[in-house]
Amino acid sequence: MDEIIQAVTGEASPQDIAALRLPESYRGAVVRREDTAMFDGLASRDKDPRKSLHIEHVPVPQPAAGEALIAVMASSVNYNTVWSSLFEPVATFGFLQRYARLSEDTARHDLPYHVIGSDLSGVVLRTGPGVNRWKVGDRVVAHCLSVELESADGHNDTMLDPEQRIWGFETNFGGLAEIALVKSNQLMPKPAHLTWEEAAAPGLVNSTAYRQLVSRNGAGMKQGDNVLIWGASGGLGSYATQLALAGGANPICVVSSEQKADICRSMGAEAVIDRTAEGYTFWKDEDTQDPKEWKRFGRRIRELTGGEDVDIVFEHPGRETFGASVYVTRKGGTITTCASTSGYMHEYDNRYLWMSLKRIIGSHFANYREAWEANRLIAKGRIHPTLSKVYPLKDTGQAAYDVHRNLHQGKVGVLCLAPREGLGVSDPALRARHLTAINRFRQDQDQEPTP
Repeated sequence: MDEIIQAVTGEASPQDIAALRLPESYRGAVVRREDTAMFDGLASRDKDPRKSLHIEHVPVPQPAAGEALIAVMASSVNYNTVWSSLFEPVATFGFLQRYARLSEDTARHDLPYHVIGSDLSGVVLRTGPGVNRWKVGDRVVAHCLSVELESADGHNDTMLDPEQRIWGFETNFGGLAEIALVKSNQLMPKPAHLTWEEAAAPGLVNSTAYRQLVSRNGAGMKQGDNVLIWGASGGLGSYATQLALAGGANPICVVSSEQKADICRSMGAEAVIDRTAEGYTFWKDEDTQDPKEWKRFGRRIRELTGGEDVDIVFEHPGRETFGASVYVTRKGGTITTCASTSGYMHEYDNRYLWMSLKRIIGSHFANYREAWEANRLIAKGRIHPTLSKVYPLKDTGQAAYDVHRNLHQGKVGVLCLAPREGLGVSDPALRARHLTAINRFRQDQDQEPTP
């Protein structure tokens, strides 16, 4: 592995990289099939990713037709990393077993361990038969859409393919590792002005936010729209906030601390609600929501918008906030939803949806085109990576714990083969033009004491 590190971090030619002998094994962040019952009986908050995520040596897979093997310089933690590590809502080994039934090649994914992770930046090490667009030595990032496209259902929108999966969550050989296996059509050019760890951060969340908010498959945001963004400084919300600002909309940013409110203001947002400081409690108890709080929240939004209700709600907390989201949306407005990190069973008063002609749109990751468009905005410096903390691969469990306990702001990165932060920039001039924005999220935060 040392030879690979030297080659991909140095001046090695593509021919030199192609001549490298691949190791028999690599280190990856894995969950084990034998551990899937370890958290039974515990509430989600009490489950600890540091106990279930392990860094282990696993065999190097060989790329099949249409696949590429990537030397992973850096990766990052998404909420699906947390779900995988908590075995919620189901253990991911069921996904791997179903995928394995498709073909001899996909059968490789059904293993007693799952290498997780749905982001990467890195260098192409090998390509399988039929790969023409990408060459050994190319610097790349990967989006996480894995599809077969053997059905016409996915040809207009690849997210509708019946065999659509999220790489590293519903497939094996993910990005939180020294080497990853991807379909070659997941690859995109690495933004040249970013470091490895910065380039690895946007993939999943930036593309998800783009489809959910901007695309015609999502809310179809337009100039002048008022957009309510929950968790607006976090891994998903921070990209939604930037997309709203870049698209001429007015984000109303909801956060949980003054520190996170300052992050939103530094991005250019003017309307910010600190829900902790203002004491919004949308549930009286586990079973009963409080419509008075919805109304109080709606009044606060109108104070910030000059009396207007929101056109779009960017929803991802789920159960905790969904009733309020439906209530505060204007007549004819749109609630676009994904993830549900606070719970999947949503409850809302349908009178406020039905009688006011509002729409709920489900949104999940992004299709090929949307992922490319989102990455293009990053590459042009229009949208910037939101990265607040970076861990070494050996501490992936702690990185997932931070996201699980909401100790982060923006994304939490993981160095894989990159020996240190700050490497990988190939366009220093473009970086210099955007350095202030890039550095906005490069700040550590006070951490909750480790138990």
